[in-house]
Amino acid sequence: MNGILALWKEKGVTSHDCVFRLRKILRTKKIGHGGTLDPDVEGVLPICIGQGTKVIEYLVDVGKTYEGEVTLGFATTTEDASGAVVAESRLLRPVANQEIDQAVQFFIGEITQIPPIYSAVKVNGKCLYEYARANQSVERLTRKVQIFSFERISDPTFDKQKGIQSFKFRVECGKGVYIRTLAVDLGKKLGYAAHMSALIRTKAAGLNYYEAHTLKEIEEVMANGNLSEFLFPIEVGVAAFSRIDLTADLYQKVKNGARLIYEEIGLVSSPTSLLALFYNEKVVALYQKHPEKKRMIKPKKVIDPFGN
Repeated sequence: MNGILALWKEKGVTSHDCVFRLRKILRTKKIGHGGTLDPDVEGVLPICIGQGTKVIEYLVDVGKTYEGEVTLGFATTTEDASGAVVAESRLLRPVANQEIDQAVQFFIGEITQIPPIYSAVKVNGKCLYEYARANQSVERLTRKVQIFSFERISDPTFDKQKGIQSFKFRVECGKGVYIRTLAVDLGKKLGYAAHMSALIRTKAAGLNYYEAHTLKEIEEVMANGNLSEFLFPIEVGVAAFSRIDLTADLYQKVKNGARLIYEEIGLVSSPTSLLALFYNEKVVALYQKHPEKKRMIKPKKVIDPFGN
């Protein structure tokens, strides 16, 4: 069984929980996910099966789309709705749409983030959340991430009695972005404590929300022997790379991990990024520029779905 599933991860379970359940449902251990979702977040979680696990790392690199909600007025320990309140700044008046939209524009492009203390980012071999739970302080290094688009998608709701205001947003981003932190930083830009009060991932690794299925649905089609209806081919995981189609002779070399001269595969110059090598419409390997030999490319990963 080889391929990629678009799982709709529901709230209340971890990404690891989903993999554990799927190993039992699909009766195979060779399963992994392409991008963690927090327990309180629902949405698209790419699942790689069999040979598909060889492209997991590349699924993580592909952009993601989220829809969520920012609430101005108070901040939490976890930067989302599950944490304890750590700061308050009651709104005496609603923030105007124009003011919100101007602030949102500030975060489009390459931005710098500090990972939330309740996250799986590792410092000195320990996850940040381990330091947080032990009430230990630790330096969190900044990181640069890409925000491709960021927009408000609803009119704000102002609660004068509570002194809070909420509005929904949509963001398209690259890998490593913490949407929780984006919400908090947007609040700071507007002059208020804030947190992310809701979040859904609607797209990941090229897989959309309308293509995703719950664990229950997957279990049902597996019981009926129709899992193929839900499986995407491994090729989905390498769609971002330049494709090279091989002849039968070249395939024989590639499946054994041979180094090639780039002219052999029709290139006029050395590649600057990974190449997806195909044979008979199947991806068989990923190749990269050789670090030392100028005219050569070498295998980054051999997949060979034909098993020859």
